[in-house]
Amino acid sequence: MYPHSHHLDDQPILDVRKLSVRYNGHFALEEISFHLHAGERVAVVGPNGAGKSTLFKVVAGVLQPTSGQVNIFGSMPRGHVCIGYVPQRSQVDWSFPVNVADVVMMGRIAKLGPLNWPRKRDWEFVRRALDTVELSDLAKRQIGQLSGGQQQRMFIARALAQEAELMLMDEPLTGLDAPSQEGLLSLLDQLQRQDVTVMVATHDLEQAAEHFDRIMLLNHQLIGFGPPEEVLQAEKLLLAYGGRLQLGEHGPMLIDECCPPD
Repeated sequence: MYPHSHHLDDQPILDVRKLSVRYNGHFALEEISFHLHAGERVAVVGPNGAGKSTLFKVVAGVLQPTSGQVNIFGSMPRGHVCIGYVPQRSQVDWSFPVNVADVVMMGRIAKLGPLNWPRKRDWEFVRRALDTVELSDLAKRQIGQLSGGQQQRMFIARALAQEAELMLMDEPLTGLDAPSQEGLLSLLDQLQRQDVTVMVATHDLEQAAEHFDRIMLLNHQLIGFGPPEEVLQAEKLLLAYGGRLQLGEHGPMLIDECCPPD
Protein backbone atom coordinates (compact mmCIF):
# COMPACT_ATOMS: atom_id res chain seq x y z
CA MET A 1 0.00 0.00 0.00
CA TYR A 2 1.29 3.47 -0.90
CA PRO A 3 1.29 6.23 1.70
CA HIS A 4 -1.47 8.78 1.28
CA SER A 5 -0.29 11.81 -0.68
CA HIS A 6 -0.80 15.34 0.56
CA HIS A 7 -2.66 18.01 -1.39
CA LEU A 8 -1.10 21.34 -2.27
CA ASP A 9 -4.06 23.68 -2.41
CA ASP A 10 -2.39 26.11 -4.80
CA GLN A 11 -1.95 23.37 -7.45
CA PRO A 12 -4.52 22.16 -10.04
CA ILE A 13 -6.42 19.01 -9.11
CA LEU A 14 -4.95 17.44 -12.28
CA ASP A 15 -1.86 18.63 -14.13
CA VAL A 16 -0.65 16.55 -17.10
CA ARG A 17 2.61 17.56 -18.78
CA LYS A 18 4.04 16.05 -21.99
CA LEU A 19 2.53 12.64 -21.19
CA SER A 20 3.50 9.83 -23.55
CA VAL A 21 2.68 6.11 -23.41
CA ARG A 22 4.12 3.59 -25.87
CA TYR A 23 2.97 0.03 -26.53
CA ASN A 24 5.10 -2.25 -28.72
CA GLY A 25 6.87 0.71 -30.27
CA HIS A 26 3.69 2.68 -31.03
CA PHE A 27 2.32 5.71 -29.21
CA ALA A 28 -0.97 5.25 -27.38
CA LEU A 29 -0.53 8.83 -26.14
CA GLU A 30 2.03 11.33 -27.37
CA GLU A 31 3.02 14.59 -25.67
CA ILE A 32 -0.36 15.23 -23.96
CA SER A 33 -0.53 18.36 -21.77
CA PHE A 34 -3.52 19.91 -19.95
CA HIS A 35 -4.73 20.79 -16.47
CA LEU A 36 -8.06 20.81 -14.59
CA HIS A 37 -9.42 22.67 -11.60
CA ALA A 38 -11.93 21.54 -8.98
CA GLY A 39 -15.50 21.11 -10.16
CA GLU A 40 -14.80 21.01 -13.90
CA ARG A 41 -16.66 18.51 -16.07
CA VAL A 42 -14.82 17.32 -19.17
CA ALA A 43 -15.92 14.97 -21.95
CA VAL A 44 -13.07 13.02 -23.56
CA VAL A 45 -13.95 12.15 -27.16
CA GLY A 46 -12.15 10.47 -30.03
CA PRO A 47 -12.28 7.30 -32.13
CA ASN A 48 -11.85 3.80 -30.75
CA GLY A 49 -8.20 3.21 -29.88
CA ALA A 50 -7.47 6.93 -29.52
CA GLY A 51 -5.97 6.50 -26.02
CA LYS A 52 -8.91 7.53 -23.84
CA SER A 53 -8.76 4.47 -21.55
CA THR A 54 -4.97 4.67 -21.44
CA LEU A 55 -5.16 8.29 -20.28
CA PHE A 56 -7.59 7.38 -17.49
CA LYS A 57 -5.43 4.48 -16.30
CA VAL A 58 -2.33 6.67 -16.12
CA VAL A 59 -4.19 9.40 -14.21
CA ALA A 60 -5.59 6.76 -11.83
CA GLY A 61 -2.06 5.51 -11.16
CA VAL A 62 -2.62 1.96 -12.43
CA LEU A 63 -0.45 2.42 -15.55
CA GLN A 64 2.98 4.01 -15.71
CA PRO A 65 3.70 6.54 -18.47
CA THR A 66 6.66 6.14 -20.80
CA SER A 67 7.54 9.79 -20.27
CA GLY A 68 6.02 12.99 -18.93
CA GLN A 69 4.32 13.81 -15.65
CA VAL A 70 0.88 13.47 -14.07
CA ASN A 71 0.32 15.35 -10.82
CA ILE A 72 -2.73 15.33 -8.54
CA PHE A 73 -2.70 18.44 -6.36
CA GLY A 74 1.06 18.67 -6.92
CA SER A 75 2.15 15.03 -6.48
CA MET A 76 2.09 11.75 -8.42
CA PRO A 77 -1.18 9.76 -8.68
CA ARG A 78 -0.08 6.79 -6.60
CA GLY A 79 -1.00 7.26 -2.97
CA HIS A 80 -3.94 9.54 -3.69
CA VAL A 81 -7.23 8.20 -2.35
CA CYS A 82 -9.17 11.06 -3.93
CA ILE A 83 -9.27 9.50 -7.43
CA GLY A 84 -12.35 7.45 -8.31
CA TYR A 85 -12.02 5.25 -11.42
CA VAL A 86 -15.13 3.80 -13.08
CA PRO A 87 -14.05 1.22 -15.70
CA GLN A 88 -15.96 0.13 -18.77
CA ARG A 89 -18.69 -2.33 -17.82
CA SER A 90 -17.20 -4.91 -20.20
CA GLN A 91 -14.10 -5.08 -17.96
CA VAL A 92 -16.06 -6.19 -14.88
CA ASP A 93 -16.85 -9.79 -13.88
CA TRP A 94 -20.54 -9.38 -13.11
CA SER A 95 -20.86 -13.00 -11.94
CA PHE A 96 -18.57 -12.34 -8.97
CA PRO A 97 -20.46 -13.18 -5.73
CA VAL A 98 -20.55 -9.73 -4.17
CA ASN A 99 -23.46 -7.42 -3.45
CA VAL A 100 -23.94 -3.73 -4.11
CA ALA A 101 -23.17 -2.55 -0.57
CA ASP A 102 -19.91 -4.52 -0.50
CA VAL A 103 -18.75 -2.94 -3.77
CA VAL A 104 -19.52 0.53 -2.42
CA MET A 105 -17.62 -0.31 0.78
CA MET A 106 -14.56 -1.03 -1.39
CA GLY A 107 -14.34 2.73 -1.77
CA ARG A 108 -13.50 2.95 1.95
CA ILE A 109 -10.60 0.45 1.88
CA ALA A 110 -7.85 3.04 1.45
CA LYS A 111 -9.35 5.04 4.33
CA LEU A 112 -9.34 2.03 6.66
CA GLY A 113 -5.69 1.07 6.41
CA PRO A 114 -4.31 -2.49 6.49
CA LEU A 115 -6.06 -5.17 8.57
CA ASN A 116 -8.80 -2.83 9.78
CA TRP A 117 -12.48 -3.72 9.55
CA PRO A 118 -15.16 -1.22 8.49
CA ARG A 119 -16.55 0.79 11.36
CA LYS A 120 -19.98 2.29 11.90
CA ARG A 121 -18.73 5.56 10.35
CA ASP A 122 -17.65 3.73 7.17
CA TRP A 123 -21.04 2.06 6.76
CA GLU A 124 -22.62 5.49 7.18
CA PHE A 125 -20.61 6.73 4.18
CA VAL A 126 -21.89 3.71 2.23
CA ARG A 127 -25.48 4.38 3.26
CA ARG A 128 -25.31 8.04 2.22
CA ALA A 129 -23.67 7.16 -1.08
CA LEU A 130 -26.38 4.60 -1.89
CA ASP A 131 -29.06 7.15 -0.98
CA THR A 132 -27.47 9.70 -3.32
CA VAL A 133 -27.55 7.33 -6.31
CA GLU A 134 -30.96 5.90 -5.30
CA LEU A 135 -29.79 2.31 -4.83
CA SER A 136 -30.52 1.85 -1.12
CA ASP A 137 -33.24 -0.72 -1.81
CA LEU A 138 -30.77 -2.79 -3.87
CA ALA A 139 -27.92 -2.78 -1.34
CA LYS A 140 -27.98 -6.56 -0.84
CA ARG A 141 -28.49 -7.47 -4.51
CA GLN A 142 -25.75 -9.36 -6.38
CA ILE A 143 -24.12 -6.98 -8.85
CA GLY A 144 -24.92 -9.06 -11.94
CA GLN A 145 -28.65 -8.65 -11.25
CA LEU A 146 -28.49 -4.89 -11.78
CA SER A 147 -29.39 -3.09 -14.99
CA GLY A 148 -26.66 -1.25 -16.88
CA GLY A 149 -27.70 2.10 -15.43
CA GLN A 150 -27.81 0.70 -11.90
CA GLN A 151 -24.33 -0.77 -12.34
CA GLN A 152 -22.95 2.64 -13.27
CA ARG A 153 -24.70 4.27 -10.32
CA MET A 154 -23.17 1.64 -8.03
CA PHE A 155 -19.68 2.64 -9.18
CA ILE A 156 -20.49 6.31 -8.63
CA ALA A 157 -21.62 5.40 -5.11
CA ARG A 158 -18.29 3.64 -4.55
CA ALA A 159 -16.46 6.83 -5.58
CA LEU A 160 -18.69 8.90 -3.27
CA ALA A 161 -17.97 6.57 -0.35
CA GLN A 162 -14.29 6.96 -1.20
CA GLU A 163 -14.75 10.75 -0.92
CA ALA A 164 -13.33 11.08 -4.44
CA GLU A 165 -12.51 14.56 -5.65
CA LEU A 166 -11.55 13.47 -9.18
CA MET A 167 -13.76 10.92 -10.94
CA LEU A 168 -12.72 9.16 -14.17
CA MET A 169 -15.58 7.43 -15.99
CA ASP A 170 -14.71 5.28 -19.02
CA GLU A 171 -17.70 5.25 -21.40
CA PRO A 172 -20.35 5.07 -18.64
CA LEU A 173 -23.20 5.94 -21.04
CA THR A 174 -22.45 3.26 -23.63
CA GLY A 175 -25.24 0.70 -23.99
CA LEU A 176 -27.67 2.52 -21.69
CA ASP A 177 -31.20 3.45 -22.73
CA ALA A 178 -32.23 7.12 -22.82
CA PRO A 179 -33.79 7.26 -19.31
CA SER A 180 -30.69 5.62 -17.78
CA GLN A 181 -28.43 8.09 -19.57
CA GLU A 182 -30.49 11.03 -18.34
CA GLY A 183 -30.37 9.66 -14.79
CA LEU A 184 -26.59 9.33 -14.97
CA LEU A 185 -26.17 12.85 -16.36
CA SER A 186 -28.36 14.16 -13.52
CA LEU A 187 -25.99 12.48 -11.05
CA LEU A 188 -23.07 14.25 -12.73
CA ASP A 189 -24.88 17.52 -12.03
CA GLN A 190 -24.96 16.61 -8.33
CA LEU A 191 -21.25 15.79 -8.36
CA GLN A 192 -20.43 19.13 -9.94
CA ARG A 193 -22.38 20.94 -7.23
CA GLN A 194 -20.15 19.12 -4.73
CA ASP A 195 -17.01 20.36 -6.56
CA VAL A 196 -16.12 16.86 -7.77
CA THR A 197 -14.06 17.07 -10.95
CA VAL A 198 -15.30 14.61 -13.58
CA MET A 199 -13.76 13.27 -16.78
CA VAL A 200 -16.08 11.13 -18.91
CA ALA A 201 -15.03 9.22 -22.02
CA THR A 202 -17.88 9.17 -24.54
CA HIS A 203 -18.57 8.60 -28.24
CA ASP A 204 -21.62 10.89 -28.32
CA LEU A 205 -20.44 14.27 -29.61
CA GLU A 206 -23.85 15.91 -29.34
CA GLN A 207 -24.23 14.78 -25.73
CA ALA A 208 -20.71 15.96 -24.96
CA ALA A 209 -21.46 19.42 -26.34
CA GLU A 210 -24.74 19.71 -24.43
CA HIS A 211 -23.71 18.46 -21.00
CA PHE A 212 -20.00 19.23 -20.49
CA ASP A 213 -18.07 22.42 -19.76
CA ARG A 214 -15.09 21.47 -21.86
CA ILE A 215 -14.27 18.82 -24.44
CA MET A 216 -10.99 17.01 -24.95
CA LEU A 217 -10.59 15.77 -28.53
CA LEU A 218 -8.05 12.98 -28.54
CA ASN A 219 -6.45 10.71 -31.11
CA HIS A 220 -3.13 9.69 -29.56
CA GLN A 221 -2.32 13.41 -29.56
CA LEU A 222 -4.35 16.23 -28.04
CA ILE A 223 -6.17 17.75 -31.01
CA GLY A 224 -8.41 20.15 -29.11
CA PHE A 225 -9.28 21.07 -25.54
CA GLY A 226 -11.74 23.78 -24.60
CA PRO A 227 -15.39 24.82 -24.83
CA PRO A 228 -17.51 22.68 -27.20
CA GLU A 229 -17.92 25.46 -29.75
CA GLU A 230 -14.14 25.77 -30.07
CA VAL A 231 -13.29 22.07 -30.19
CA LEU A 232 -16.11 20.55 -32.26
CA GLN A 233 -15.10 22.28 -35.46
CA ALA A 234 -14.99 20.49 -38.78
CA GLU A 235 -11.23 20.70 -39.34
CA LYS A 236 -10.42 19.35 -35.84
CA LEU A 237 -13.01 16.58 -36.09
CA LEU A 238 -11.67 15.53 -39.49
CA LEU A 239 -8.18 15.43 -38.04
CA ALA A 240 -9.39 13.19 -35.18
CA TYR A 241 -11.82 10.91 -37.02
CA GLY A 242 -10.63 11.01 -40.62
CA GLY A 243 -12.87 9.03 -42.96
CA ARG A 244 -15.31 8.26 -40.14
CA LEU A 245 -16.59 11.83 -40.39
CA GLN A 246 -18.82 13.16 -43.14
CA LEU A 247 -19.61 16.82 -43.68
CA GLY A 248 -23.28 17.34 -44.51
CA GLU A 249 -25.49 20.37 -44.93
CA HIS A 250 -26.25 20.39 -41.18
CA GLY A 251 -22.62 20.08 -40.13
CA PRO A 252 -20.25 17.19 -39.26
CA MET A 253 -21.76 13.72 -38.88
CA LEU A 254 -19.81 10.95 -37.19
CA ILE A 255 -20.21 7.50 -38.72
CA ASP A 256 -20.18 4.88 -35.99
CA GLU A 257 -17.23 2.53 -36.45
CA CYS A 258 -19.28 -0.57 -35.70
CA CYS A 259 -22.65 0.32 -37.14
CA PRO A 260 -22.41 2.51 -40.27
CA PRO A 261 -25.64 4.21 -41.37
CA ASP A 262 -27.77 2.73 -44.12
